[in-house]
Amino acid sequence: MSRIPAGVVGVGRLGAEHARLLAQSDAFELAGIHDRSAARGKEVADALSVPAFAEAEALLDRVEAVVIAVPTVAHHEAATAALRAGCHTLVEKPLASSLAEADEILALAEEEGVVLGVGHVERFNGILLAADPWLDRPRFIESLRMAPFRARGADTTVILDLMIHDIDLVLTLTEAPLEDVRAVGVPVITPRIDLANARLSFEDGTVANITASRVALKALRKLRLFQRSGYFSLDLAAGTGQHYRRRDPGAGTAIAGVEAMVERIPLKGGGGEALARELEAFADAIAGRPSRLVSGRAGREALEVAIRITREIEEFVHVVAQDP
Repeated sequence: MSRIPAGVVGVGRLGAEHARLLAQSDAFELAGIHDRSAARGKEVADALSVPAFAEAEALLDRVEAVVIAVPTVAHHEAATAALRAGCHTLVEKPLASSLAEADEILALAEEEGVVLGVGHVERFNGILLAADPWLDRPRFIESLRMAPFRARGADTTVILDLMIHDIDLVLTLTEAPLEDVRAVGVPVITPRIDLANARLSFEDGTVANITASRVALKALRKLRLFQRSGYFSLDLAAGTGQHYRRRDPGAGTAIAGVEAMVERIPLKGGGGEALARELEAFADAIAGRPSRLVSGRAGREALEVAIRITREIEEFVHVVAQDP
């Protein structure tokens, strides 16, 4: 089967990784890249021996699929241009800056009859895939995502920059509708929210507690999941984890100790890169095969919750600012 001509619009750190993996892919053929910085575009294009297009439109005329990896504020413009060109489009998270922009992107993808995916790459994390066979409707979810400050992403809040990864994971793990949101957060380095905590409550009683910070001294990405059959402690960065599975009720008692009641199952993510698995899912969706690609609709749902959390925090920050 012939490879799908593909391109990347925006080749900063993440876009360059997409371009590298597309160039190595068996499913795609990297036909070129575009970046608003001609120097950056030439640097990445030369490294991969592909053309750098001065205008995105010229690239879109040459490809059938495209990855949009520009800053969030430019997602709507770049994505709609790709969709109007008839390209299958994978937009880096978040889908857009607003729900109105997201809805326009969704409507245009449906009108053009092309695949629209959103780059929530944590769904393809190897340790989550390893835990997946054991997951059974977690009732309490706790995530912690910390990162040192970087100028990249500072054009938006930590909620849209980092927390939205975990919002998407929570929505994926929880089937019930969202019932309530409680959130607090503060600006620290930028004028926008740099540290945030949100508590999401769902109609079936499931609760998720999510914390994200971009002012930490070191990076940390951990997820804990509690369900009736036991609990998971997962290190998303290291790709390792533990599943503490409850044994049969007759296997032990509290007096005998927790070791008699719980079986510890080590978990380890498989080889390969999560971003490469995401691109494979993009190719599967284009070919009409079963795919784990995060849909545009799912990307909108995560964005909607992220905006709700942001508004809750902005109200909190306003109230705090009014205190004498």
